[in-house]
Amino acid sequence: MCHKIAIERAEADVNIGDFVYNANVGRSELFKEMHKFDLTLEELQPVINIINTVFDQFIYFTVLKYSEIITGSLEKQQQFINETHKERLTILGQMSASFVHEFRNPLTSIMGFVKLLKSDNPHLPYLDIISHELDQLNFRISQFLLVSRKEMWDQKEHFLLNDLFHDIIHFLYPSLVNTNVSIERNLFQPVSLEGYRSELRQVFLNILMNSIDALESVVYNRRIVVNVFEDDEAIHVIIKNNGPMIPIDKIETIFEPFVTTKQLGTGIGLYVCKKIVEKHSGTISCESNEEWTQFIIRIQKDAIIDR
Repeated sequence: MCHKIAIERAEADVNIGDFVYNANVGRSELFKEMHKFDLTLEELQPVINIINTVFDQFIYFTVLKYSEIITGSLEKQQQFINETHKERLTILGQMSASFVHEFRNPLTSIMGFVKLLKSDNPHLPYLDIISHELDQLNFRISQFLLVSRKEMWDQKEHFLLNDLFHDIIHFLYPSLVNTNVSIERNLFQPVSLEGYRSELRQVFLNILMNSIDALESVVYNRRIVVNVFEDDEAIHVIIKNNGPMIPIDKIETIFEPFVTTKQLGTGIGLYVCKKIVEKHSGTISCESNEEWTQFIIRIQKDAIIDR
């Protein structure tokens, strides 16, 4: 009977609270009728206990079954929503990848002609700015192509993180000067790594660019600190900035695709970072408080890198 009532209530989309109320009304009616018996309270008490036990079990098992049915229904609905959402993201990703891939060709031509202009006219104004902005655009395109797996990267190689960060900071120098951001590198010993240099460049470059963007709201003393060190098991890279605190609920989803804290962000940068770091048998996390927001990357040594 409990299962029957629960199924009927669930299918009719009726509040189970009404059933509980009606069951308790029935219990009260039984107690009222019992007062008509010519029995003492001591004589009635065993019967009252039995009635209470039966009604309590009746309500409990009905509500339990009802909850199981409703929960299962909600899970199916959520699964359908998630699958539909994934299908739409897949279609959107395929369309975006195709568009961005086609966009790469004319961009490469423009970058080539700008370099020719710089060589023929080294003192022509604004060419450095144009070249830098094209490099930034090329970086964003590479992010999209990496997500779609249409981009081919360098072979795995042995390189120094010292050299990699030197190249990255040189690339970012115009942005650092323009936004008045100081960057501190704490990489005093050579730290070597075997992996895909271009992909890890994407990771560190994306985090540093996000840090620069975050520091726009800071009035003075805009700082980025890069700490790199190693132990017997792993290489550690910590990139932190003294920008505004990221809310806890945002940190929990910050590495998911299409999630962004920036007004005009795409929400794929940190998702790409996470995938690349995991491919290098590593982990990436974010911590944020009122003083610092830091991204912590740990890459395990001597691990098999997935391709």
